[in-house]
Amino acid sequence: MRGVASNLTQTLLDPILSADPAGPRITFYDDATGERVEVSAVTLANWAAKTANLLRDEFAFEVGGKVSVLLPAHWQTAAVLLGAWWAGGEVVLGADDSADVAMVSADRLAEAPDVDEVLAFSLDAFGKAVPDLPIGMTDYATSVRVHGDQFRTSGGATGTAALDGRSVDEVLAAARAGAETRSWTAADRVLSTASWNTPDEIIEGLLSVLVAGASLVQVTNADEAKSERRTETEKVTATLT
Repeated sequence: MRGVASNLTQTLLDPILSADPAGPRITFYDDATGERVEVSAVTLANWAAKTANLLRDEFAFEVGGKVSVLLPAHWQTAAVLLGAWWAGGEVVLGADDSADVAMVSADRLAEAPDVDEVLAFSLDAFGKAVPDLPIGMTDYATSVRVHGDQFRTSGGATGTAALDGRSVDEVLAAARAGAETRSWTAADRVLSTASWNTPDEIIEGLLSVLVAGASLVQVTNADEAKSERRTETEKVTATLT
């Protein structure tokens, strides 16, 4: 073991699971495809647990390991980030050859770092596998299904790093500060078209929403013509761009 187990995911999810397990937590839109997917806190936690189990059981991932992430702002990205932290990992954004595992969307496989384990993501709403997957890579949607939706950590202490060198405490403090600055509460529905390419973007666009107990409406390839009606139908109370 190269560290102690991170509790970032539990700190973020436990209050939400206690307060509102079944309500919408992330509502994802892709205006280019017409896709709309809504996941509750329970569903998000289940996917995070499956991911953590996959990392530990299939890849022998250890607490303190690194996960290189090349994924867009997407509900599945939220789930696997939470899964990586639950397993005690440090998320590193972008290609990092020192990582233990890489998580890469299908359109960025050519950018995958030179690591032993690469998880490929189709991000398909129906769970389709990545077609013509290169030898040596693992399809996430296919592999994650067989893993349990409960995860038990080996301890409750925080890890040495959580996000690009920032500790769990630093990440949580930044997320809480972001939520407080915007006065977000559990009653808020936050509409966002922002990307998740940097630590600050993930903290602002995802973790600040979760730590406030709010819910996120994340839109990619946003069609401005749909914005006003979506704001009404999704009962949006705050906007992040």
